[in-house]
Amino acid sequence: MTVFNKLLICFILISTSVFSQKQQTPSFQVVPLGVKGGIDEKNLSAYLLAPVKTNDFICLDAGTVYAGIEKAVDNKVFKVSSTEVLRKYIKGYLISHAHLDHVSGLVITSPADSSKTVYATNKCMEMMENHYFNDQTWANFGDEGPGKPLKKYHFQTLKISEETPITNTTMTVKAFPLSHVNPFESTAFLIKNADSYALYLGDTGADTVEKSNDLHELWTAIAPLVKSKQLKGIFIEVSFPNEQPDQFLFGHLTPNYLMKELHSLEELTGKDTLKGFKIIITHLKPPSKNIEKIKEQLQKQNDLGVQIIYPEQGKRFEL
Repeated sequence: MTVFNKLLICFILISTSVFSQKQQTPSFQVVPLGVKGGIDEKNLSAYLLAPVKTNDFICLDAGTVYAGIEKAVDNKVFKVSSTEVLRKYIKGYLISHAHLDHVSGLVITSPADSSKTVYATNKCMEMMENHYFNDQTWANFGDEGPGKPLKKYHFQTLKISEETPITNTTMTVKAFPLSHVNPFESTAFLIKNADSYALYLGDTGADTVEKSNDLHELWTAIAPLVKSKQLKGIFIEVSFPNEQPDQFLFGHLTPNYLMKELHSLEELTGKDTLKGFKIIITHLKPPSKNIEKIKEQLQKQNDLGVQIIYPEQGKRFEL
């Protein structure tokens, strides 16, 4: 082998290594404040997401907030007080739907919180204004709605499929509709920072059960980002084991239905494109034996080779 050929091979290997490292460089950090779908009120759906090396977090749903922050502080994820994380690090809230297990933390912490923006689609925002921040159930800490608005929170209604800047961050968000016991709605949020994306789904049923095409349309929209490796991970719920009858799913997924939906995504992105792709499982419903069964079933059915992540409350990870 000539010296030139040896140098050429070394150059190719170094270039490949650099490219690989670039591909693996994390874009987002995640701090779960709550990971379950019930019944533990101190551990309900809420995830802090920020670009790496920043403290500019958006809170994806807000079932549990302060208890989750305290857990993260105890785990040395944050080196400031829980109050400072709440008031300074959380720049706003993205609320997928107005069920209590996704908003109760926001409501309860609102008196101690700082001014920031709450983002939601029209139907979700109407429910929060009319049923929670209405000066009867709770003081109206927003800038719209019934009673006397205290104007601590700015209520910003998101338009479907329209990119919206997230105030006081470098991120943007685009909302997509989900079916959660058709005709009731939930929301998926596609968060962008620079050239990287993360996708968070609120509660959702499978298209076949919901008699909907919302997930198919969402997969169609994000497929190019999967192929280009710009999408760093998908947060998606699995609430029940496969034994749960369809009529008692109440707009949720099982391992069977999750894998069917991921196969639908792969049909759009191409064979083996989901191998190693990060799927963050949310909204696992107790009891513990059901959660363990869900995990066993997902492991057995993972024929796509996705990287399944089970987030733990108060423990940071990266995407």
